[in-house]
This record gives sequence, structure tokens and C-alpha cells, in this order.
Amino acid sequence: MPSKKSPTTFAELNLIEPLKLALTAAGYTHPTPIQSQAIPSLLEGRDLLGCAQTGTGKTAAFALPILHRLVESNKKALPRHARVLVLTPTRELAIQVNESFLTYAKNLNLKFAVVFGGVGQAPQVKALSQGVDVLVATPGRLMDLIEQGFIKLSSLEVFVLDEADRMLDMGFIHDIKKVLKLLPAKRHNLFFSATMPPDIEKLANSILVNPVRVEVTPVSSTAELISQSVMFVDRENKRPLLKHILQDALLTRVIVFSRTKHGANKIVDYLAIAGIIAEAIHGNKSQSARQRALENFRSGKTRVLIATDIAARGIDIDDISHVINYDLPNESESYVHRIGRTARAGASGVAISFCDSEEKIFLKDIEKLIGKRIPLVDDQPFHSQVVVDSKLLSAGKAKTLIDGRNNRPNNAFRRGPRKNFKKN
Repeated sequence: MPSKKSPTTFAELNLIEPLKLALTAAGYTHPTPIQSQAIPSLLEGRDLLGCAQTGTGKTAAFALPILHRLVESNKKALPRHARVLVLTPTRELAIQVNESFLTYAKNLNLKFAVVFGGVGQAPQVKALSQGVDVLVATPGRLMDLIEQGFIKLSSLEVFVLDEADRMLDMGFIHDIKKVLKLLPAKRHNLFFSATMPPDIEKLANSILVNPVRVEVTPVSSTAELISQSVMFVDRENKRPLLKHILQDALLTRVIVFSRTKHGANKIVDYLAIAGIIAEAIHGNKSQSARQRALENFRSGKTRVLIATDIAARGIDIDDISHVINYDLPNESESYVHRIGRTARAGASGVAISFCDSEEKIFLKDIEKLIGKRIPLVDDQPFHSQVVVDSKLLSAGKAKTLIDGRNNRPNNAFRRGPRKNFKKN
């Protein structure tokens, strides 16, 4: 029996007219794969398990059918209650998801609120007092407000857990379990995660009832339009190499990934001395500072954004020309998430990774995950033959460096084809 054809335009989806008008005004014409697969099932009220990375259009995939059903049901939120709860791991993602809801609901008479830590709670409490149709929240602040009696979840109709894998990485599992105990048994559940390891599958099974499963852009895949390369460099030469690369005018909007918050600050200070304006975004920055840095980057006022993985999760900014992995991630999946910040919406992009001797085992794991070697650039002034000739770390040393992961081999790394990063 032939499979049902997925909608190819938003006009083909059975969404209410105000939503279609908002989509047209926002320039939306063709749904992404996750949108075309998820929206019809969600309009029917089916629970959903979505395996999708940031940048696949998953926010619209759940926001549009949720808004449609809220309007169709014609109910009102009770004071200090929410009809829909979207739980996200970071402040940035919470703000972004809320903004997406506001864009799609511009023609609807619905109430929205977003709550997160790092700022005063008074405006958030006020927004919740009369009840809201859609509440987007981070776990910590949500639990604070629940414990103070400012928000109740007993009449919730829809529960969305977004980026579940990052939730667990950040230690929110206990807060999630507390929230689940407060939800009514009968509800619509949506669960999204970029990866599906066993602990995520277990959590999903505890929440979802006979779900539709939608899986797009597996974590092991990297966009074909991203030109990837690696540069071998001694650790002490990473900052000079970064300065050298950033002097190229082709790098118009750049995210640089640092493994640590302290390291991100040091990179900003070093670049400032060199006359290159950059801003950092990480967990130690205040919410206002983080939002200001993002807005400066989005508007083009700042060309370079230095970020840690957790702070950058959920950033959705168009026209990022380059992603630079100043430090290689010790989790291979994070590499795919990082470089996916560029080459969005059909554009091309460049991903450059620095690799010192201790990071070669991370590089090996990344190449194993994506199924190909990353081309080596050796025509750069800080190319390190020491890194080229160095062996992979022994299993014992690797375990210490990468937080308990037991990696194996001790064979020498083989170079991939040479490549100049400017030729993309």
C-alpha cells in the first residue's frame, strides 16, 4: 500500500486561516520535513516522539498544531494556570520558542508567557496571574514559581519537552520528574530530542502514549553545504591562529566554540587587544548581557560570538558564515550541533576545527560518527608537525580527559586530503 504523501506547502496543511496568514506574512511557504511529517498527526491529537536537531524547524512543527487546537477548543486558561507548557533547557531557547509562538499567533487572541532564571520574577508572576494559554519555561524557574504558588499545572492540556538530551546533560532530570507528577493524567504529550540514547528512550516511554515517531536529519549527518576542515595546532598557538583566520574578510559572521566559560572570556580579551571585537555568551553572563550579545551578533554590530555549548544551544541566527571549533568537543554529537549553526536555509557555510595533540582522540570519534575524514589544512602559519606525528592518547589518559568515556586505540592518526579553508 503506498505511503501517504506529505504536504509540500503550508497551504496543504489543515491549519486555521489566521495561522496561514501569519505564515505567509513571515515568508513561510514550504514546510520542512519534520513539519510536514509532524503537523498532521499533532492536529489529530497524537502523542509525538521527534528526533530532530536545532535548525530543522521543529518549533513550528509543534507550535502551529498546538495553536490550531487551542483556538478550536475555545477554552480559557484559569488564573495562575497554563493550558500548554513547553519546557526548554536554556533561557535563550525559551525566549526563542516564545518569540516563535508570538509570530505564528499574531492574529489570535491568546495569552503567552516565558519564564526563566537570572532575572527578577515579578514581571513573570504578573504575566501568570490571569492565566496563560502557552507557557514556555526553564525547569529551575518553573519549579520556583510552582513552589511559591504562582503557577499550577493541574489543568494542563499539552506538555512539550524540548531538547530532552540537553535537559539530562544539564542535570534537570529531577526537576522534570517533579513537573511530571504535577500534570493531569490526560494530556497531549510531545517529546523532542536531538539524540536518542537509552536513558532518553526510557524517559520518552514514561511520558508518551502510543506516539507517532518522526525522525529527521540523524545526528550523525552533517549538511552537505558545510565545507569542513581541521587544522593541527599546538594549544599555545590557538589564539594566534584564531586571530590570523579572523583577519580574512570572508568571515562575515562567526561563532567560535570554547569548551569553558573562562576560556571564552580569555579569547574575547585576546581578540580585543588585536582590534577584533567579539562578545562571549555563557552561563556566567547575566541574562541582559547574553541577550545584548545575541542581538549585537544578529544585527551585525558584533562579527564574532564566542560561545560554550550549553549557552549556544537553541541559537537560531541566519547567515552565519563560519563556525570555528576553538576546542573540539569531547562529545561527538556536539560537533554536529555546532557546525549546524551555519549553512541554514539552503545557504553554504564553513566549519573549521582546531585540534591539538590531546584532542586527536576527539577528532577520531567525530570522524567515526559522521562517517568520513575531515580534510586537513596545513598551509597555515601555525601548523603543528608535533600534532601530526603524535599518537592517540592511551585509553587511561583519554578516560581522564573526557569524563569517563572509555576510548580505545593507540594508533597514529592518518591525515586526510589537504585543503585550504578559503576555498569553499
